[in-house]
Amino acid sequence: MKKQKQDNPFNLVAEEIIFIILDLLNRNSLAIKSFSLVCKSFYAVESKHRCSLKPLRQERLPALLSRYPNITHLDLTLCSRVSDASLSLVSHSCASSLRSIDFSRTPLFSTYGLLRLALNCKNIVEIDLSNATELKDSALAAVAEAKNLEKLSLARCKSITDMGVGCVAVGCRKLRFICLKWCFGVGDLGIGLLAVKCKHLCFLDLSYLPITNKCLSSISKLQHLEELILEGCFGIEDDSLAVLKHGCNSLKSLDVSTCQNISHNGLPSLINGALGLRQLTLAHGSPVTSSLADCLRKHSMLQSVKLDGCFVTDDGLKTIGNWCASLRELSLSKCLGVTDEGLSSVVTKHRDLRKLDITCCRKITDASIASITNSCKSLTSLRVESCTLVTREAFVLIGQRCHLLEELDLTDNEVDDKGLKYISRCSELSSLKLGICLNITDEGLIHIGKGCSKLVELDLYRSEEITDSAILAIAQGCPGLEMINMAYCKYITDRSLLSLSKCPQLKTLESRGCSLITSLGLKAVAVGCKELTKLDIKKCHNIDDAGMLPLARFSQNLRQINLSHSSVTDIGLLSLSSISCLQNMTILHLKGLTPAGLAAVLLACGGLKKVKLQATFRWLLPLRLVQYLESRGCMFQWKDKVLQEKLDPKCWKLQLEDLMP
Repeated sequence: MKKQKQDNPFNLVAEEIIFIILDLLNRNSLAIKSFSLVCKSFYAVESKHRCSLKPLRQERLPALLSRYPNITHLDLTLCSRVSDASLSLVSHSCASSLRSIDFSRTPLFSTYGLLRLALNCKNIVEIDLSNATELKDSALAAVAEAKNLEKLSLARCKSITDMGVGCVAVGCRKLRFICLKWCFGVGDLGIGLLAVKCKHLCFLDLSYLPITNKCLSSISKLQHLEELILEGCFGIEDDSLAVLKHGCNSLKSLDVSTCQNISHNGLPSLINGALGLRQLTLAHGSPVTSSLADCLRKHSMLQSVKLDGCFVTDDGLKTIGNWCASLRELSLSKCLGVTDEGLSSVVTKHRDLRKLDITCCRKITDASIASITNSCKSLTSLRVESCTLVTREAFVLIGQRCHLLEELDLTDNEVDDKGLKYISRCSELSSLKLGICLNITDEGLIHIGKGCSKLVELDLYRSEEITDSAILAIAQGCPGLEMINMAYCKYITDRSLLSLSKCPQLKTLESRGCSLITSLGLKAVAVGCKELTKLDIKKCHNIDDAGMLPLARFSQNLRQINLSHSSVTDIGLLSLSSISCLQNMTILHLKGLTPAGLAAVLLACGGLKKVKLQATFRWLLPLRLVQYLESRGCMFQWKDKVLQEKLDPKCWKLQLEDLMP
């Protein structure tokens, strides 16, 4: 007698419960994939549950859209090109569900594709067209057909003008967010139309536009405007700001950085009515004197002030210290004039600071660190990069007093192992930057590995005394590590890579200049770190084709790789073509690379968007091949830099080429 087929027990599980499980797995793509392969019912439920899609290539869109019928957010930034045919497919497949689409790094579509999208997808509320440098006003006229649009990003769309922005203003009356940064063809007329027609605007980014006082009057009448960015608007000056004296009452965030013509005389007009102002950015602007600081005294809601790159006087900082506001964030990065006296006067009054940036404040000493750590014990972020007068003893205070730190940047400082021992008490630390810290050794990092189990990001760039023992301690103590930079740590060997292979969430590995590592260590990382997306093994001369084969097999999430000055040849490069995610490749000074091999690699790697090559190959590759690849969405950067001799590691600042990706 034939045995009856048993029912699948998973069919008895409520769909809502499965949705909850999928929500918990949302950040792990491999886990979701495994989940959907359990059985047919899980496969079907996962297809129904997914609402966000980020395809690698446009060729996969038909199958993906067929499988996932409820997509609300479509991210096309990984696609090297998106044609009008693809947009037409999207507009029909997601006509009722699509609410958001991102084209910000995707070329080749035209006005026709945008028009089909805007007309068919009636519920779309967000479109990102940033970096579409060839986009014309006709395309914005098409976008204007999206009548329910609320958010539009047009950063670096250098070819659009007031006419195109005017079309959007007239057609998209529900617009709440618009970014026009670096849209040099847009001026007062276009911005004025936006302000008049789009009454619900709450975010307006006009950075580096050639606007003047003519459009400010209209902007001041926007009753819901909460965030206004005027960075680099050189046409706005003190006299023109008078028109804002009784406007912008709803403003919560204002950025007038790099506005050299706005001083303490004009600033009060700009923020006079904005008593609810919470964030103010004055970076790279006028000197911060007592007069400028005094005009902000009455803003009791102010929580974040960014003065990066300004000249700051002691009187200015003392006045900030006397504000009635209780600051949560203060940024003084690269501010000339900051002294112990001025900085101490601020931190002793604003004891609730959560974030403090004093990068390159080269006049401060241990006295400032003592004041900061004694007064601001609730700090979660502290950046002290290149504070050259701070001695190693001061860093002990950070670990003794600031136990809530999550981010700590000590790049280019005198911190030593004793300091790291105390810093290891900061158990919430997730990001630690120790680049160019020449006094630290394995001893200090072993303490970090034992005490900072939540560490996600670690930067050891040119911290030369570090060896495998330190990396082993970090790998064992920080299983959630996602990024590590060991560039030019000359004692690092395959033992470090073997230990890091036990960190399954590792996404970024930078081991540039670690000449002792080989393909054996790279294989371990490829096998153990399936989430790896960025790999820099420039100047790792002992890595050859044997290291590329395991990458090709196991590192299917790899998107960016730098193989310059390695021993990889055509064969190793060609194997990488099996990585469908691979988009960015830097292959300078590869002795085993031939024109024929390179041509085969470029053709095989169908998802490439950016390739850095020696300029000599520009004349060795067929012109038609280069043109074809560019039409496929691949951009070439031709470098004619010659091979340079190795410099003294302590002269790192002279090696500018090493700072380039």
